Amino acid sequence: MTKTDTEKKPRIDNPINPYRDNVQGKANEPITVAGLLDRAKQVLGNDFKDLQSDWTLDEIYNRLEENAPRIAIIGGSSDHPAHILDIRTVSRAAMKIWQEGGVPFYFSTPVLCDGTAQSNMGMSYSLQSRNAIAEVVVNQMEAHSYHGAFVIQGCDKQPLAVLSGLALLDRVRRLRGEAPVFASFAPSHVLKGGEIPKNLQGELRSVAEEAAQMGCQDIADDLHDALSYILQCSSNTQFQGVLVRAVKEGIITHEQHKHFEKRLAVNTCDSAGGICAFHGTGNSSRDIMAGFGLVHPNLELLTEPPHQDQLNPAIESLFSITNRPECSVAELIGANIANAVRIHSSGGGSSNLMMHIVGAMIYAGFDFTLWDIEKIHQEHPIPDLFNYSLTEGRDIYALAQQCCSGAIRGMETLFYELLQNGVPMDVDALTVTGQTWKERLSDPEGLSADGVKDNPIILSKPRRKFSGVDVLRGNFFESAVVKISGMPTRQLDQFDEKVSFVIYFENEEEANNQLLNQQFLDELRDQKAFREAHLQQMWAHNQPETYSEALSLTYNELFDRMLKDEILKLSIIIAGQGPEAFGMPEMFTPMQHINANRKLQRLATLISDGRYSGVSYGAAIGHMTPEAYHGGGILYLEQGDLLHLRFRSKRIELLDPKSFEKGMINEYQGNLKSDRKFIGEQRKTNMRKRQRTVAASNRLIGCTDASEGVVPEAVKMDAIIAFNR
Repeated sequence: MTKTDTEKKPRIDNPINPYRDNVQGKANEPITVAGLLDRAKQVLGNDFKDLQSDWTLDEIYNRLEENAPRIAIIGGSSDHPAHILDIRTVSRAAMKIWQEGGVPFYFSTPVLCDGTAQSNMGMSYSLQSRNAIAEVVVNQMEAHSYHGAFVIQGCDKQPLAVLSGLALLDRVRRLRGEAPVFASFAPSHVLKGGEIPKNLQGELRSVAEEAAQMGCQDIADDLHDALSYILQCSSNTQFQGVLVRAVKEGIITHEQHKHFEKRLAVNTCDSAGGICAFHGTGNSSRDIMAGFGLVHPNLELLTEPPHQDQLNPAIESLFSITNRPECSVAELIGANIANAVRIHSSGGGSSNLMMHIVGAMIYAGFDFTLWDIEKIHQEHPIPDLFNYSLTEGRDIYALAQQCCSGAIRGMETLFYELLQNGVPMDVDALTVTGQTWKERLSDPEGLSADGVKDNPIILSKPRRKFSGVDVLRGNFFESAVVKISGMPTRQLDQFDEKVSFVIYFENEEEANNQLLNQQFLDELRDQKAFREAHLQQMWAHNQPETYSEALSLTYNELFDRMLKDEILKLSIIIAGQGPEAFGMPEMFTPMQHINANRKLQRLATLISDGRYSGVSYGAAIGHMTPEAYHGGGILYLEQGDLLHLRFRSKRIELLDPKSFEKGMINEYQGNLKSDRKFIGEQRKTNMRKRQRTVAASNRLIGCTDASEGVVPEAVKMDAIIAFNR
């Protein structure tokens, strides 16, 4: 350490220092600090070969005694692709923290990969892991008395989980009169999408040709669609659905399917790891954390782990805010909430984040709900400024390349373009750099989205005037969320203000079994699943200009014509998936099964009390409250019920069947819970039996519902800071 570094002597400006009076802490922890720095020097090799190792136990003791900033580097478990290269970033951060006069520590949290957990019991633990990670962070930070954190941000639940834990700790520490908690987040680099080997592409196209020759044109078309996507774990699910159907139709054998599956899998992920390149929860979390002002711009969007010269300014900025309460974790969240919501919305981010944003605000101590996000949405239209595509080479890896080239500046560019489009961003809100957004945007170099001429992802001129995730209301539920921005205008027009039939599944397992059934629609017709009068009135409402053609048709002819002309609409209800019932798993798999069926995808809207990350061809509606387990209206729906889908009006209504038969659009006239009490009790009994298959220690019991972030009730009770806009 140089003389200049020594003279800095940064200290926490607070009289409370647990290490000053704790002999055991000063005996135990110096060896962990020295060990971390010794390993860091070894890992970094030539970069630090000439550096004198001045981290003696005496010097570490002195810094602990004098209340030097104790900074925890928080990483993630290396069984997640986003964290397999953490060690180099940890090492660089530890060295820089020491050189700045601080005391570096390191711990990692478990990180559950949603992709790996798809379609198995892991999905029932995914959301719960967010609250568990928040608890782990609080436990470790409190037990070892760390002042702040440098967080290697992964994906799925980890970013918002760590943020929530740090924000809660910030509030608790200041209540005790201790120093505020400060933190900086460094997102893992973006994982480059895979590429299907050319010979495998040829084989799969041959399968498509065979399917067409055998009269299975839908399978052929769906396979060609899957081939157009950048190869990654989510696109593998789409292949899976099509290939399963191809086996059932005798187009390929089971052995061929497994052969294709293996070759797709081993070519999916780059060995350098990182956050998957699609704009799901992982990269939406990247947007949100930047929007909260918690990411240094040097580290926001990288294609490989940060170099020392990229990381150093972030650590220096972290030290600059150590004694600034206005830059603490909870304060930055509260100051930047509108900025974060608008950045997330304009980028068309994951619907999952609606719940996690609410959760983070509650952990930060604010009395906040889903309705407050809706208020932010309603204050000013948020335009669609994100031209993202997995089929046209505009994934998040391409965005990271554009940022690394200096052509644009990531979320600073998106912030700037929102301002240029008249969106009232809070430019006076502080960020982790110690500067306001106004100060950060004062340098115009690389700021405009127009800096990217070829294949731009962030835009200066909106694709549409609206974007984001909307909150829905209805006469059989209190709230739900839908990602309208994921639907092109033409698709939205195909479903908005249309009447649809309910297809009801008590759980995801039942849904997955049926949605892969190639004869699913034919069986609905043959079973005469819907009343003929309702079919006719659906035609009259959904496509009145051709209704006269319906009057002379038999039931089967009516059904087939409505199917062919996409007049028939279906609402696929998957209940029993809420937080307490089954851990609120993500409905990605049934959604992909619908997407993999060319006929069904053009008819179906998916509705659940479970979670969503992406979109189907129709709308994907999730987070419905109250959940079925708590007697929400979704518990009582039945096959053949009629729903009026009013997406632009942000409503869904259960219709009165007798009125509809007469051509009238009236809400359900009865009392759903009393009218269908028996079926509700039977389904709740089934849910309780199924609930036991989730380990009792990890059930989301004693938590708020999705509209309040699914946080522990105790956390919600302490969130008393009024949020007013």
